[in-house]
Amino acid sequence: MITAIVLIKTSVDRIPEIAEQIASLDNVSEVFSVTGTYDLIAMVRVRQHEDLAEVIPGRISKIPGVQATDTHVAFRTYSQHDLEAAFAIGLDS
Repeated sequence: MITAIVLIKTSVDRIPEIAEQIASLDNVSEVFSVTGTYDLIAMVRVRQHEDLAEVIPGRISKIPGVQATDTHVAFRTYSQHDLEAAFAIGLDS
């Protein structure tokens, strides 16, 4: 699974509506409203790199009010859940 973190600039007066539209798209797992340079951050998960083109410029960027995107592809994912599972290997509960 390939994970992309998409930083999104939007029309400020439509942030909630745009976030809901993005969150409803296939392959978008979460959308965060954030402070700073960008208005939203979307987590996109796809099976192949080619699928990113369909989701990000093909759908997210075409939503009215989306002004710009900046995409970062994850090399590797680390999470608290993964760490707990790794440390639990071989332990009897």
